[in-house]
Amino acid sequence: MSAAQQINAHTTEQGLSERDAAILAFENQWWKYAGAKETAIREHFDMSATRYYQVLNALIDTPAALAAEPMLVKRLRRMRSSRQRERSARRLGDRA
Repeated sequence: MSAAQQINAHTTEQGLSERDAAILAFENQWWKYAGAKETAIREHFDMSATRYYQVLNALIDTPAALAAEPMLVKRLRRMRSSRQRERSARRLGDRA
């Protein structure tokens, strides 16, 4: 079993897997790491940045994540919604 799989196998008190809790903690403090965020993601989680953001986006929709880190999850949801609105506006603007 790989280290990533071992982390996934355990859950925290909030009902999150240890990996999910680590992702939330990382997202809360990623700016403290030297270098690019994508490099830190690969080093800490052994996954591509694309996969990390897929996992993060699914994670912030869970009640367990909201219970564990409400301010962070709400901020990430707002940022995601804002990006979605901007993309939609650009698409609609292209059609006009």
